[in-house]
Amino acid sequence: MPNLDWSQCPAVESGPGRRSGAWVFRDTRMPVYAVFENLEAGATIDEIIDQFDVTREQISAVLAFAARSLDVPQTTSPSA
Repeated sequence: MPNLDWSQCPAVESGPGRRSGAWVFRDTRMPVYAVFENLEAGATIDEIIDQFDVTREQISAVLAFAARSLDVPQTTSPSA
């Protein structure tokens, strides 16, 4: 999976005082990667909402941002 530019997603923020600068849901300490790890492990969105202090809207915004970002054609650098 390519690295996404999370700075373009309004639902998240990063700061040195929060989780060592990891991208977290705005106004929380929950790292964005936790959503993807939990979904990969088989958790539902409802289970993630119950376990963490995030809303369905926040999770939807992150998933939509990731989906849109992955739809952008990747450019390749010319061979040397």
